Amino acid sequence: VDWKECLQSAEFITSSDGKFKILEDGSVYTTSAVSLSDEKKTFTILLKDIQEQVQKKIHVSLVKEEKKTQKTRHARDTVLKRTKRRWGPIPSVMIENSLGPFPLQIQQVQSDTAQNYTIYYSASGPGIDQDPKGLFYIERETGNIFATRAVDREQYPSFQIICFATTPDGYSPEVPLVHTIRIEDDNDNAPYFTQDVFEFCVPENSKPGVVVGKLTAEDRDEPDTLHTTLKYRIVSQNPPLPPGFSLHGDTGVITVSSPQLDRELVSRYTVLVEVRDMAGQPFGLCTTGTAVIKIEDTNDNAPSFKQIHYETRVEENRVNVEVLRVSVTDLDEPGSPSSGAVYEIIRGNDDRSFEITTDKNTNEGILCVVKGLDYESAKQRILVIAVNNEAPYMLAPHSQQLSQSTCSVTVHILDVDEGPVFKPCFLRLEVKECEEIGTNIGRYVAEDPETGNSEGICYRIPPGQCNWISIDEKSGEVRTVKVLDRDVGEMRRGQCNITVLAIDRNGKTGTGTIQVVILPGNKNYPRIIKTRYIMCTDRKPICLTAQDGDESPYSMPFVFRITERSLASSWKITGHNENSAYLSPRGDIPFGTYTIPVSVTDNGGRVGENYIEVQYCECVTPTECRSSTRVREGGNVTLGVWAILAMILGSLLLLIFLIYFLCIVILITICGCCGSGVMHRQVADDCANHNLIISNTEAPGEEVMDHNVIHLQNTSDQGGYGIKTGDQQTFEMVKGRGHTLESVKGGGHQTMGSVKEGGGQTVMDTCRYSYSEWHNFTHPRLGEKVHLCRQDEEQKHSEDYLLSYNYEGKGSLAGSVGCCSDQHEEEALDFLDQLEPKFRTLAETCVKR
Repeated sequence: VDWKECLQSAEFITSSDGKFKILEDGSVYTTSAVSLSDEKKTFTILLKDIQEQVQKKIHVSLVKEEKKTQKTRHARDTVLKRTKRRWGPIPSVMIENSLGPFPLQIQQVQSDTAQNYTIYYSASGPGIDQDPKGLFYIERETGNIFATRAVDREQYPSFQIICFATTPDGYSPEVPLVHTIRIEDDNDNAPYFTQDVFEFCVPENSKPGVVVGKLTAEDRDEPDTLHTTLKYRIVSQNPPLPPGFSLHGDTGVITVSSPQLDRELVSRYTVLVEVRDMAGQPFGLCTTGTAVIKIEDTNDNAPSFKQIHYETRVEENRVNVEVLRVSVTDLDEPGSPSSGAVYEIIRGNDDRSFEITTDKNTNEGILCVVKGLDYESAKQRILVIAVNNEAPYMLAPHSQQLSQSTCSVTVHILDVDEGPVFKPCFLRLEVKECEEIGTNIGRYVAEDPETGNSEGICYRIPPGQCNWISIDEKSGEVRTVKVLDRDVGEMRRGQCNITVLAIDRNGKTGTGTIQVVILPGNKNYPRIIKTRYIMCTDRKPICLTAQDGDESPYSMPFVFRITERSLASSWKITGHNENSAYLSPRGDIPFGTYTIPVSVTDNGGRVGENYIEVQYCECVTPTECRSSTRVREGGNVTLGVWAILAMILGSLLLLIFLIYFLCIVILITICGCCGSGVMHRQVADDCANHNLIISNTEAPGEEVMDHNVIHLQNTSDQGGYGIKTGDQQTFEMVKGRGHTLESVKGGGHQTMGSVKEGGGQTVMDTCRYSYSEWHNFTHPRLGEKVHLCRQDEEQKHSEDYLLSYNYEGKGSLAGSVGCCSDQHEEEALDFLDQLEPKFRTLAETCVKR
């Protein structure tokens, strides 16, 4: 089988049927007898390339041959009979790290066909022509296989070489032989622990048999042999006494062997252990390791008072004052519940006049008077105080039950005029973190026991204490003197005890304690971590995640809300969990970029404003969306009210402009009819209602006629009137007629309609004319009309018409060239002085002052 056509490089070549084997050169041979029936025999060759991770399959079908062919190359092969098979020897064995001598013969392969042929032997594969090359070779004539040097089994546990038997002319009477050379293991590797140091913990006073931990070791020699059968043992223990642990030799499990593990005596043990192969035989290889065992504390030591008797004094009628501090000793671990003291007055406090609490910092008992004592009733009180631990007591094995530790306190009551008394004697004030300087956090006042009021008492804080607060000398109001921040210096503990003095008018003092506790504050605004998003056409909801630098209860859960009402109608926010929510559109929206204001409110009520920029693109994945906003084609556009008004005003202005232009054209046409100096007016009165009337009326009253105006002559029966002056011929349209311009003929100028030579008849023509033809027609006539219109009856220029002015140069003193600015007398324009401010500027511009 030419498998290279299917896969160029294959590291593994296997067959799905164990009765067939495939060599690297593609040869397929049977490993046992195969019987072929009438049906085809099929199997699959599997090729794998691990580096390229490619796998191919070749399907092979075997059919029974109907007729055997005789060999012609060697006819004598047909009469050979095999009597003994020597071509398939058992696998060879070579000892690891063999000392030689080299070359060392390890096996011989021979072919039975060597009796009839001259056979040459060769081999290939790992150790021969593949790495490690040159480790083995085979003699060509004898088939002896030799090793050239020692082999490490941990690197090469076995070799599979392929042996070939061929005749001198290249014929192979035998199929290639796969021969296995196994490397027999030598105990050349010592076992080793998987960790440099093993660390374990076990409670003190544990019972024997309690598992402490397990040691693990490995050996690189051949598995399931004596070379990898390991045994563990303890070499030494530090401190050596008492021996408290045992080690299982086969599993490496360390257990407690002594019930006398006392943390107060020894808190840590270091155990040196050994692991040895060859099942622990003395000739086996070994390695040592270290195990550190820490003894955990239990409440096996009861607290005891440092003194069994205390004496103290207190003035009568004093309330909520500290009278004594008692202390205890405990051998258990400091700061743990096993050593935390709990004090109790068990005798002498029937009237509940005394109270004892625990100072968590010093573990001392604070004895206070909570009810006023009467000197006349009792000059002294004797109290009995007991102490226990926060954690229940655990009796150590083989030890006796300990009795509860107690002490007695004698309180002497003094009959004196007492000073001020704080109520309570110990005041706890809580202040939020980062409050402003000068914040009032409470009031701590003392009373005069005799009067029962606070008049005349002043307060102060002795120096040498934490400078967090100040107290008003008269009112006792407590204020902060600095910004209290739990992240700064001495404030990291979060609390401080401050002694306060109260002084009355007689100079007597009283003391009290203020415990200032800094509470976590709501000093940070919640904010959304990511504010820019891209949304594609699938409109997948956007997950908004917020964070807050504050601690609970001023952080989560967060409340998300869209603050702008117009956007809230097209976008919505759906809750997800405590610190995130989903943002999505309510319906179809145009493509584009949306800036959505979203407020985030933390659990403390602090609101953080955020602006979320969502770029809605026509895409499948966000990477396809360009950075610039793309407007969707064919989108609906809604015009606002101002846009509609602008369109209406623009249309009105355009209409006014067209009407204005039409009026100018009509006026020019009328002027052409009123200034001819060579025509006389001959128009019947009954035609005035249907024709344009030529008139030189310049003002109401007298009508001035020009002697040069001639009577109109009817030049056409198509509805037009002609006016003839010299060689010019003009035409004037009558109402309801629709004539067009004709080209200029001969030396004269033609107007509306076509005038035939001699007849003067106009012919209708519907053709259109270019701008140059229209200009040639209108320009000379308009110039003539303007020239006539600006002359008076004496053929002089009139001052009421526009005059031609030449360029006067820069800095000319001439004013406006309009007729209004040339008037020599003032008109009655006094009414302009009473105009409103909007029109005053226009009036000042138009009137010559």
